[in-house]
Amino acid sequence: MSDLILFWHRRDLRISDNTGLAAARERSAKLVGVFCLDPDILQRDDIAPARLTYMIGCLQALQKQYSQAGSQLLILHNNPVIGIPVLAEALKAKAVFWNWDVEPYSQTRDIAVIDSLKAQGIEFLHQNWDQLLHSPAEIFSGSKTPYTVYTPFWKNWITKPKATPIETLPNFAGLTEQEQEIAQQAGAIKLPSAQDLGFSWDEELIISPGELAAQKRLEIFTKSAINEYQEQRNFPAVDGTSQLSAALKFGVISIRTVWQATIEALENSRSEEVTASIRTWQQELAWREFYQHAMYHFPALSEGAYRDSFKNFPWRNNEAHFQAWCAGKTGYPIVDAAMRQLNESGWMHNRCRMIVASFLTKDLIINPQWGEKYFMQKLIDGDLSANNGGWQWSASSGIDPKPLRIFNPASQSQKFDVEGEYIRRWVSELRSVDSQYLVSGNILPLERRAVGYPAPIVDHKKQQALFKEIYQQQKVGVV
Repeated sequence: MSDLILFWHRRDLRISDNTGLAAARERSAKLVGVFCLDPDILQRDDIAPARLTYMIGCLQALQKQYSQAGSQLLILHNNPVIGIPVLAEALKAKAVFWNWDVEPYSQTRDIAVIDSLKAQGIEFLHQNWDQLLHSPAEIFSGSKTPYTVYTPFWKNWITKPKATPIETLPNFAGLTEQEQEIAQQAGAIKLPSAQDLGFSWDEELIISPGELAAQKRLEIFTKSAINEYQEQRNFPAVDGTSQLSAALKFGVISIRTVWQATIEALENSRSEEVTASIRTWQQELAWREFYQHAMYHFPALSEGAYRDSFKNFPWRNNEAHFQAWCAGKTGYPIVDAAMRQLNESGWMHNRCRMIVASFLTKDLIINPQWGEKYFMQKLIDGDLSANNGGWQWSASSGIDPKPLRIFNPASQSQKFDVEGEYIRRWVSELRSVDSQYLVSGNILPLERRAVGYPAPIVDHKKQQALFKEIYQQQKVGVV
């Protein structure tokens, strides 16, 4: 057996500030990365072309980083339960290291890999929670149970000391030419393109792939936009958010690096307003962690509603209404703008995510799982925990359910897109409509027909009343 350690990358597509990778490098300089293109994931029907394109770009950047460090990033296209142990045995690796994940599929898969490695006498290390500032075992309520409401979670979470970025020793030793041939025989391949894998995305990505691009985005955000984040984050026409969600989803930037940047921003703050804005962004990072802890502790969330009153909810599930929602043709300008932004860019502003999710579940009375899946089919930052948490929050079916949240599309437009700038950008046929009528949605039928824009597919006021009626009946039935 050689001194070789394989590091299995998954949601940590970077070399710097990587807890598992740093631990592996401490053990041995002969360190090689491996990433597995899992057919069980790639063949699912909720893979977004933009997300896969971004991931492939991140892998290309990571391969370059490994080469600069003196090693290689190997690519497998195989079930990891088979591919990782076969590669490790073929290369006579001393150990396989990786970082742990919260998702149910990942945990089941990783346990199977562990069993295979054990059978071959190959060491493994997977205890690092690299994607979180605190592991799910660290944050519990006073009764020693997982939190199901965000505010007390935040109050506890923010008091805990946060880890600082970790340095990885430089100068890896990679595979010899003979070992590279062995790796190829064991299944290592050239990194395919997204097109090779059957996915096509021709639009510009909202963030360039790779660690350096993510670090640059973080630096720009924390030097300017974060100072006004508390106010500007709600306006979809304003570039007021970090747009780092895809980078965090794939771990091309570390959550410790991100958190450290917020601490430095707080130290440089010169006003209460700026401090409040930075703290608000920290709370958003805590929401991300809250949903990941929830997915770990309550894996059934990935299958459906958390609350009993929603487990057999009588959703109306009108297919024509759903297709109109997907296409951005509901007749509600802010909803349609948001859905067209999603379809055309692979991303949607967070305020708009809440608006369209409320509209699908509370106005159209359609099962939130339909919308959750559609988001995953489109979003560059599609993440099981965050997406599931956001949809169940909007549907009132998950953890942290109160109050019963119903967004009025017109009032949301009037408050957060005052001049209709966001709507005009994404709903081109409405660009000539007066702002007053545009943001209120009170566009005359004649004008709608003239510009080719549909009438509202439902009446918000009536649907809101209907949803509340069904909701109350369901609550009574459960009790």
